[in-house]
Amino acid sequence: MSDKMINEHKECGGKNIDKVKKLENEVLGAEEAYDLSELFKILGDATRLRILFTLVKGEMCVCDIVELVDVTQSAVSHQLRVLKQARLVKYRREGKSVIYSIADEHVNTIIAMALEHINE
Repeated sequence: MSDKMINEHKECGGKNIDKVKKLENEVLGAEEAYDLSELFKILGDATRLRILFTLVKGEMCVCDIVELVDVTQSAVSHQLRVLKQARLVKYRREGKSVIYSIADEHVNTIIAMALEHINE
């Protein structure tokens, strides 16, 4: 912490300079904050959340997701592309079908914790 920052901290009545110094290396970095905000932007779309919640229940092809989420196939395909780019879903080919699933257990945890929070 620079001398200028310490003086400014004292001026605002800061009484925890030792605590601030101890924690200054543990603060979320700018790059991580940006990446995290991008993830939250992706999760901030209701259709994408509905698709993720559906896939938490098990892997599905696009036509099944369309039926459950009740949006057009092109909309589901677009949102799946966004979710793939964010590494939230993965896919595999089964003949001519593409089967989607949650990318890993972290996605299940994010969805479950968010639902638990809003249902408190």
